[in-house]
Amino acid sequence: MSTLPDLDTRAEPRRVSSQSGYERWDGNGAVGYLTLARIVEAQLAEPPERARLVVGAHCFPTGFLGYWVRQLAESGLAAALTATSPPRLASPDGGPALAGTNPLAIAVPSSDGSPLVADVSMGRVTHGDVLRGDAAEEDLVPFGGEQAHKAFALAVGLQALVEALAGEGFGAVLLVARPESDPVPGLRGRAAGTRLPGDR
Repeated sequence: MSTLPDLDTRAEPRRVSSQSGYERWDGNGAVGYLTLARIVEAQLAEPPERARLVVGAHCFPTGFLGYWVRQLAESGLAAALTATSPPRLASPDGGPALAGTNPLAIAVPSSDGSPLVADVSMGRVTHGDVLRGDAAEEDLVPFGGEQAHKAFALAVGLQALVEALAGEGFGAVLLVARPESDPVPGLRGRAAGTRLPGDR
């Protein structure tokens, strides 16, 4: 997959399937930010009884995923969100670009009011860094130096997972659930002042 989608400024994302524990949305040509906004609004309006898998098809670009999972965590829901992008990462051993920078964002609510929010791109730099001129195109490689094969494996795995669930074109996959426990305050106590992901 290498071509960017045709965006329609008048398009409206829509929920095309809603079952217990599962929803499917179609971006319908709308920009991915708008699609994720509608998806998250719907989860906040009708939270899952226990957990829900939400698939967003034709969803690009999606940008900073931590923004969306933080909204869910601030409302008491745990969430994990990933999304695909044009192939930009090749294997550390060389060859063609096979996966996008495919970020993964995870948020866990906390009774102390400050959720844990981890948001990681599989690239050493983001495509946004390249567009801003803060990095060169050749810097778009899996993160990790000598261990970059691990980031590449995760990027390929996320790519395949989203494509398997969302189908043709770029997409996003969200898992949202009601937490069973509250691990963040204990983690923050053990961290003894160390900044945790998502701390402001």
